[in-house]
Amino acid sequence: MSNRFKSLIFAVAGCLLFSSGAIAQTDQKPKPASPHAPHSFNRHDLSGVWDHAPTNFSGIQGYRGAGPDDPFPALTPWGQAKYDANKPGFGPKLVGGAETNDPITKCDPQGFPRAYTQENPEPMEIIQIPGRILEFVEWNHNWRTIWIDGRELPKDLDPTWYGYSVGKWVGDTLVVNTAGLDDRTWLDPFGDPHSDKMRVEERYRRVDHDTLELSMTIDDPKTYAKPWIMINKRLLKLRTDYELHEAICAPSDEQQFNDAVTVPAAKPGPAK
Repeated sequence: MSNRFKSLIFAVAGCLLFSSGAIAQTDQKPKPASPHAPHSFNRHDLSGVWDHAPTNFSGIQGYRGAGPDDPFPALTPWGQAKYDANKPGFGPKLVGGAETNDPITKCDPQGFPRAYTQENPEPMEIIQIPGRILEFVEWNHNWRTIWIDGRELPKDLDPTWYGYSVGKWVGDTLVVNTAGLDDRTWLDPFGDPHSDKMRVEERYRRVDHDTLELSMTIDDPKTYAKPWIMINKRLLKLRTDYELHEAICAPSDEQQFNDAVTVPAAKPGPAK
């Protein structure tokens, strides 16, 4: 038998073996993924819509006057005067409807960090692009920029509602520092004040595919005797089924609500 004929036989046999193997592989059905299999994720990718997991006081570590659980440090004389002047609609200093001087009742921006410590924190969408992270809060179409391009916080900042934020990755944690914050906003719905000297440090850590952990520390020596943790490892959950809605505080709508609900609620009832 010639070498040429032998080569032809081996080539045909090889084709038959390969074809049968391919057919066998085609006939095999892929195994369904386990419903409990963990999703892969990048710890440095925080993109998505995140909703605050429910906790008491919107994740704030208690509130002023809460007894042994009160984490708030002592107020400075300046801070005490600001606190005494505030008349919130929530918490231990609750006042009647129309008497509140909460800035958001005039449709002022919630500002930072209150957008994250409100009585009902809204869902937040995080979008990452080269050099920065954008955070969009549903209520009042609020958004802020966190610069992650290596820049430092500017030395002199004009106060703004959401301040100026820069961040960097420390391992799997995004550390964000914010300064230049307008002191007309409150820290929370309970009337806790801050000054324009306040600095806020946030720490974001993606625990797993569906969970984002947030901590927040306040450092405001003009208002508080020492730095303190305002939010400690609050959990946010990924919402793949949700799109942010338009939720704008329009002054005309707010006035209608006050006329129909707030003002009547504050009026004394009939004498008994």
